[in-house]
Amino acid sequence: MKLGMVGLPNVGKSTLFNAITNAGAQSANYPFCTIEPNIGMVSVPDSRLEKLAEIYKPDKFTPAVIEFVDIAGLVKGASKGEGLGNKFLANIREVDAIVHVVRCFENDDIIHVEGSVDPMRDIETINLELIFSDIEVVQRRLDRTSKALKGDKSLQGEVDFLKRLLSHLEKGLPARSIELEDESEAVILSESNLLSCKPVIYACNMSEEDFTAGLESNSNYNAVKKAAAEEKAEILPICASLEAEISELSEEEKEMFLSELHLERSGLDRMIQKCYSLLGLISYLTAGKPEVRAWTIKRGTKAPQAAGKIHSDFERGFIRAEVIGFDEFMDCGGNMVTAKEKGLVRSEGKDYVMKDGDIVLFRFNV
Repeated sequence: MKLGMVGLPNVGKSTLFNAITNAGAQSANYPFCTIEPNIGMVSVPDSRLEKLAEIYKPDKFTPAVIEFVDIAGLVKGASKGEGLGNKFLANIREVDAIVHVVRCFENDDIIHVEGSVDPMRDIETINLELIFSDIEVVQRRLDRTSKALKGDKSLQGEVDFLKRLLSHLEKGLPARSIELEDESEAVILSESNLLSCKPVIYACNMSEEDFTAGLESNSNYNAVKKAAAEEKAEILPICASLEAEISELSEEEKEMFLSELHLERSGLDRMIQKCYSLLGLISYLTAGKPEVRAWTIKRGTKAPQAAGKIHSDFERGFIRAEVIGFDEFMDCGGNMVTAKEKGLVRSEGKDYVMKDGDIVLFRFNV
């Protein structure tokens, strides 16, 4: 999973990016490595995987990973190539979801690029650049399809939808918020690869005082929350300065710090959870002495396709999947022999839909 972090200057984007990637570097459970100055790989926290590692003491421990990309270079006019606009838009096109860091804190020492704090204006600035780029893409496809319609009347439905989509974008509304009337429209929208169709999490960067005192008292946060609901986006309240402090702590110190703040999880953990939910992702697990590993798949994936994540031969020669839920496994004391004796290890075929936390052994033959 690849997440692109965007935001105007002085909203706290770089502080947050550095904090969450440093968190990966500082904790054994969150390994991190720098590929380029603006890219960080952070492993997905999963207590289930850690418990399996305690049981199997594997030679290799492989959690799922998320790639964070700190996307820079946005100015008004980016869709027309202003500043680093073309590079900015190209980077966004490559990510699975956008984490849009929005400034919701007041601080006279940190000057906002627009001269004042207004998260709705900031959101509009970035959204419009994405929408302007999408308008050009949709207009080109509409022109091509309209010409083809003369010789193929079956394209009428596509032309009608593209016209409706273009009108939607021209109103300044992101593509993800359009109401789809049938599956064919969903396919056209998906094929168009529009920037404003990317799933979005608005990370509301708040002051420590507002973040710990109560979110609802922050009018900026409330405004973003309302807008997010209207455009089918997620919202994540966060304090970048607190995350920076957390990233410097040991695992034990981090737990104490979060407890003092009455928080169950760090901002990184909550962000990852939001991303999985937004993208409809789950994890299944494989466990043994050679390796304990988490595999990320789309919710609704069937067993053969899940097996294909490991190797294409597993999918091609799929016979069956031996499956037990993580909780059931732990109820048996983490002992697979006991689980099999109790009949809890199921033999599932090609139509089995994988569930989050399934521990699986795939049987295949090629």
